Amino acid sequence: MKHTPLHQIHLALGAKLVPFGGYEMPVSYPAGIAAEHRAVREHVGVFDVSHMGEFEVSGPDRNAFVQRVTCNDVGALKPGQAQYSAILTDQGTFVDDCLVYRFEDQKRGANVRLRDISDATALLAVQGPEAETLVAPLTPVGVAMIPYYHFAEGKVAGAQCFISRTGYTGEDGFELYCRAADAETLWHALVGPGRAEPCGLGARDTLRLEAGYPLYGSDIDAGVTPYEAGLGWIVKLEKGANFTGLAALKQQKLAGLKRRLVGFKVTEPKVVARHGYGVYLDGPQVDVVRSGTVTPTVNCAIGMTYLPAAEAKPGTGFTIDVRGKRAGAEVVALPFVRRRTKK
Repeated sequence: MKHTPLHQIHLALGAKLVPFGGYEMPVSYPAGIAAEHRAVREHVGVFDVSHMGEFEVSGPDRNAFVQRVTCNDVGALKPGQAQYSAILTDQGTFVDDCLVYRFEDQKRGANVRLRDISDATALLAVQGPEAETLVAPLTPVGVAMIPYYHFAEGKVAGAQCFISRTGYTGEDGFELYCRAADAETLWHALVGPGRAEPCGLGARDTLRLEAGYPLYGSDIDAGVTPYEAGLGWIVKLEKGANFTGLAALKQQKLAGLKRRLVGFKVTEPKVVARHGYGVYLDGPQVDVVRSGTVTPTVNCAIGMTYLPAAEAKPGTGFTIDVRGKRAGAEVVALPFVRRRTKK
């Protein structure tokens, strides 16, 4: 099991640690998931998400390479912009979703150089309505001027970072990429009394579910295409590059979708629909609950699943097998909570 550069800090804070993506990661701290969730919705929280992989693509042909391995159009990016995208299989299904960051063009060197910088890089997500107020005094970079899905480079609390106005909570915030060796310095500048609340993967999950963001391994996986997941906007069929999955996605768009990802609320009290529970529509099983829990802001049992396209609309009723008993649920519009990301 691997550890992030902040592992000793998590232990010192009394975090509950769980295996996740090959790492031992904090799922929550002593305050608990609900308190961490509310801190992000109302104030500011910091997540250690250094388990994420990072790859650096350089060289004169880097754009052509990334165009072939991702489905969005990197040709639309200017230096300093970020883009949500995906790496797909030949069947047009997800290998994983990803963020693509466009740095200044390089004209020299090998045609394409791909470097795995995951172990050398730490990633802290600073999320919540007070994120800008927390980060701004720690850096000479004018973070107030960084638009959503853009980034800037500079020092934060003395640590060289690139500062990305992105996140996975539905709130405003920044994702700070730094050298692994600088992670502790950065954490201590951001987290503590009067600053940010430390937050674990539990709150990250409830926050992203409320915001209607899909999680790889649950809502999106190697059996799901971006069109089915409501992510057709990241697919650029006409970008002029023969990317992996292109033919399959063209065919699916022509034939029409058979199913779509929907959000739902459980309509029965004191019943929680959890990941893997069977989903039934007019008799037969049509899917399983992909994500499901009770979240602090919505304050009821919500989740996501796939339904036949014709029934994938708000108001459709279906049932979920909860430990041998059928519980009623109803499709609702996504997101469950209004996103407050920077415009």
